Amino acid sequence: MERNVSATIRVVTIIISMTVVVKNKEPLVVPTAARRRAGFKSGQELEVKASGGVITIVPKLSPDELQDEREVRDPKIREAIRDGHQEFLAGKTRPIEDFFAARAARGRRRARPRP
Repeated sequence: MERNVSATIRVVTIIISMTVVVKNKEPLVVPTAARRRAGFKSGQELEVKASGGVITIVPKLSPDELQDEREVRDPKIREAIRDGHQEFLAGKTRPIEDFFAARAARGRRRARPRP
């Protein structure tokens, strides 16, 4: 007996909107509810960006995350990722053990002295 099962996933995004007043000689304070909703923790490093009348506050990236972000923006790297994904979908992958064995075999061939 065949059963058709379907599921519906709903994504609900809640945006918190609050008004704060900018005053001279006082810091701009982000309300606690907004910080909590953003998932910011006490002591966490944040990066503040300002452009065109908009202030964006995001968690500061680690050096590894920053490098990954820059690489993903590189068109050549994006193309290599896309090509690798297409090969994966086409079943042109192999177990990692086979990859390392082939790599080790290439290394042994190169290490031989030439007459």
